[in-house]
Amino acid sequence: MGPGGPEVVTVIEREIPEPGAGEVRLAVKAAPVHPSDSVPRTRGFQGVPPPWVAGWDCAGVVESIGPEVDGLAVGDEVMAIVVPWRPEGGAQTELLLAPAGSVVPIPQGASLEQASTLPMNALTAISGLEPLGLAEGQTLAVTGGAGLLASYVIGIAKHRGLRVLADARPEDEELVRGFGADVVLPRGAGMVEAMVEAAPGGVDAVYDTALLTRSVFPGIREGGSIVPVRGWDGDAVEEGIHVHPVYVWTVVDRSDWLEEARALASRGVLALRVAATYPPERAGDAQRRMEAGGLRGRAVIVFTDGSG
Repeated sequence: MGPGGPEVVTVIEREIPEPGAGEVRLAVKAAPVHPSDSVPRTRGFQGVPPPWVAGWDCAGVVESIGPEVDGLAVGDEVMAIVVPWRPEGGAQTELLLAPAGSVVPIPQGASLEQASTLPMNALTAISGLEPLGLAEGQTLAVTGGAGLLASYVIGIAKHRGLRVLADARPEDEELVRGFGADVVLPRGAGMVEAMVEAAPGGVDAVYDTALLTRSVFPGIREGGSIVPVRGWDGDAVEEGIHVHPVYVWTVVDRSDWLEEARALASRGVLALRVAATYPPERAGDAQRRMEAGGLRGRAVIVFTDGSG
């Protein structure tokens, strides 16, 4: 993949080395498409020459194992997460070399396509919730409630005993309630007012998957917090609000959190949603569909034997 629009996304052949110490090599069967997958074709990765390979996470079968790897065996069905700007590239590849600490078994009862959608967004959800330090019974508001990341935040927060508010369009209200939201807020105009009505004095924190940023400050109590998912352009603390940006690339080795997400998905606490599947040759179409917005789940690239 080089600079340009979705039309520059093509299938290429690359050599994938044997796994070294602490590494495994996966035969990837499914890799989801995320909004950030447009980065390599629009900006590239500084210090990494093209072609660039997109993709954060995947699911597949352990193909080979390097030295000093415990708990994994050839043939295991697993899910994995990697940083796409590493020299080896991202997860949208038939063979993937990954650190063993970023690889865990897939959830019970899940298909490989479903499992592939879990690692990146689950780690994002958990790593954003951790610094908030919310206690059981406190209130969290989640923006973009119908989205995949938001659904994981809602499910994990409810599992931890939090009271959860989340916004949704009328047609998505039942969907968001199904994720575990205690109160569904109107999306757009009136959301902040509804937050304050549901939580007089303001919510304890907002997990901002919809990138509403400062517009939700009036709905947060003094001394409360906000978790923005794509960085922050202001001070660490402003207007009495604590800001905790989340950067999933810093936690890709948290196998304990991956195991937590696996357990929750196995129990049905987290819904694994595949919106559509595409062959590798149509990865550009998958990116177009993701960029169009409105997906209730992830577009997933599916690799089959001999797909090239």
